[in-house]
Amino acid sequence: MSVYERPIVMLDFETTGLSPEMGDRITEVAALRIVGGEIVERYVSLVNCGVRIPSFITQLTGITQAMVDGAPPASRVVPELLDFIGGDVLSAHNASFDEKFLRVEGGRLGRSCGHAGLVCSLKLARRLYPGLPSYKLGNLSGQLGIVFRGTAHRAEADAEVAAEVLLHAARHLGRTCGLEQVAPDLLVSINKVAAAKIPVFLDKYASTMRERRAAAVTG
Repeated sequence: MSVYERPIVMLDFETTGLSPEMGDRITEVAALRIVGGEIVERYVSLVNCGVRIPSFITQLTGITQAMVDGAPPASRVVPELLDFIGGDVLSAHNASFDEKFLRVEGGRLGRSCGHAGLVCSLKLARRLYPGLPSYKLGNLSGQLGIVFRGTAHRAEADAEVAAEVLLHAARHLGRTCGLEQVAPDLLVSINKVAAAKIPVFLDKYASTMRERRAAAVTG
C-alpha cells in the first residue's frame, strides 16, 4: 500500500460565515497530521473569537454561542495551530477557503503561515476521480467507500474524512504510477494541472520515476 513520504496536515475550520475580510471568524478547528499512511496526531479545539454565532450556523453545525463562549480564545488557539502545522504541507477540502481564514486569523496576531505547500483535496478528487456526480465531502466519501464517522459540519469529523480522501489518493497514485511512496509535492502539482491533462501528466511522472529508480540501481 502506498504512503506519503513526508507529513501532510489536513485542516478544517468551522466559521461564522464565508469571508474573513468581512469580519467572519473561526469557531472550531481540526488539524490532523498524516504521516506515512495514517493519521498520527491531532489538534482540535472550539474557538472563542468574541463574536456572535449566527443562528443558521448553529443549525448547520450544532455549535452554539455557549460552546464558543466557554472555549479557549483565538489568541491562544491560532498560535498553537500554526505551531502544530509548522512547515508541513497543508491540505483542506476547498483549501483556498481554509487557508484564507488561517492567514487572516494569524495576521490578526502578527503571525504568518509557514506551511510548505497547499493541497486542495476537492481539486485533487476532481482530477484523480473524474466523472463522479458530486465532489462535496459527504458525497465524495460515500462514492470512494469511506465511512463518514462523527457529525458532518464539525471540524474534526470533516477533517478526518478529508484525510481519508488523501490516503485513498495515495493508494490510487501508487497503483497508477507504481509508487511505494507519494511525494506531497506531487499532489500540489496535480492541483495545478488542467483536469484533461492529468492522464498525460501522470504517465510522464511515472516514466520519470521508473527512469530514476533504474538509474539508482545501475548507478
